[in-house]
Amino acid sequence: MLDKLDFILEKYDDLSHKISSPEIIADQALFQKLCKEHGALEPIVTKYKEYKAVVQGIKDDKEMLNEKLDKEMKELVEEELREYQEKKEILEKELKVLLLPKDPNDDKNVFVEIRGGAGGDEAALFAANLFRMYTRYAERNNWKVELMSTNATDIGGFKEVVFMIKGHGAYSKLKYESGVHRVQRVPDTEASGRIHTSTATVAVLPEAEDVDIQINPNDVRVDVFRASGNGGQCVNTTDSAVRLTHIPTGIVISCQDEKSQLKNKEKAFKVLKARLYELEQERLRSERAEERKSQVGTGDRSERIRTYNYPQGRITDHRIGHTIYRFEAFLDGDIDEMIDALITADQAEKMKEIGE
Repeated sequence: MLDKLDFILEKYDDLSHKISSPEIIADQALFQKLCKEHGALEPIVTKYKEYKAVVQGIKDDKEMLNEKLDKEMKELVEEELREYQEKKEILEKELKVLLLPKDPNDDKNVFVEIRGGAGGDEAALFAANLFRMYTRYAERNNWKVELMSTNATDIGGFKEVVFMIKGHGAYSKLKYESGVHRVQRVPDTEASGRIHTSTATVAVLPEAEDVDIQINPNDVRVDVFRASGNGGQCVNTTDSAVRLTHIPTGIVISCQDEKSQLKNKEKAFKVLKARLYELEQERLRSERAEERKSQVGTGDRSERIRTYNYPQGRITDHRIGHTIYRFEAFLDGDIDEMIDALITADQAEKMKEIGE
């Protein structure tokens, strides 16, 4: 580990020198690329410098204990040495986490797709609850939310809602949300007070850049049609809605929320790129499936990952067995505790695999 850290420190110093060079600064594309690389290494380098200072402190204290010290001074040095050794263990663990292979998608924006599953109108209402939860979480992180497409029900639910969250590190936090979310509660329409169980599926897709995925225009059929729903008179009287069909995969994307056909087409292509990119990621994940035993962070959409139990006021994530009782706050977007627990479990699994 120390050899790797020394190499990173050397690389960081080299990058620091390069990005202060007038020739590099003049080449904006190269300058931005090197700055991004420099920024990615900075947390590791900062932690490693702290670690080296602690190691030096341990060495100095041990040398002092070999000298003739009075009782009071010796006790002070021994106490400091114990603190240094405890700090060294903590820093070693933190450095191991920082050195874990980084998901190349972690810094990307995300598309979130929520669909009502089993449970009819109640499932659609739960999908709306999840949509609000994630948009509130985005607000807490100062991320921007852009609605891509909706299929709403008459009572305020969503059969389907697709939206984009723009913000640094959005995927690194939200990638653990993909899967089947289950709700247990008494519906407003239930006269006898029986608890119903409904589900909604969540898919979190990293935004695909042009360098990530190329789409052959000949593989896409573009259909335009008249938008439906509460879009206003202009929306309902023009062929502004767009439907894309990706012929090789059969993926169909529809967008009709914008009054402009061009804007709907742009949004639809963004979602299509993300879907195709996710297909490629799923193929790569399946190739590694036997190597990876943990389901944390794999984004398996068919897996039941979490239960929201209204009568008991609890949310339980089944992948890690973590339960939270701050029910209202959680549904209001305060989901950091759960996400942090999932990240910790994922990191522990990765460290275990590296150890094996």
